[in-house]
Amino acid sequence: MVRLLVVVLMCGALFVSPAMAQKEPTSDAAKPEPDTLEDLFKQLDLFGAWASDCARGPSPANPHVSITAPSEGLVVEMHDIGPGYAANQYSVLSAQQMSGNRVQVDMLFQPGTQIEERQTLVFLVRDGTRRTLFNQPQGGEPRVKDGVVVGRGIKTPTLKKCG
Repeated sequence: MVRLLVVVLMCGALFVSPAMAQKEPTSDAAKPEPDTLEDLFKQLDLFGAWASDCARGPSPANPHVSITAPSEGLVVEMHDIGPGYAANQYSVLSAQQMSGNRVQVDMLFQPGTQIEERQTLVFLVRDGTRRTLFNQPQGGEPRVKDGVVVGRGIKTPTLKKCG
């Protein structure tokens, strides 16, 4: 009798509707779907200044990242890595939330220059931190996989929201 009950329960599990099989709602699920790129960045609290150590100046080991929306429909990310280095600018083309903590972003690196390059990135965003998990230029090999810089074995820094 117990075996029959187990078989019935297992068969029943195969026919559960997709709506019933979904995870319990989380606080993220309760948030409305963002209408625009700016709305998504606001919802994820991505606008503002970021650094590994906000009290220290920018350097290659402590990049300072600023995310702004200088005009409607335009989201820009600037990476300041210190004196003697040109700032890296990214124009965000699109973004989508992949899961509760992961965001896929398509960006244009150094827009309007000879080195302009389209890139796809995945960020882990949670608890006032942001970390790059993936970066791949269009048509090229990934530069970051699973949060590690390919070929160097160095983990990408966890940036904290400053101020």
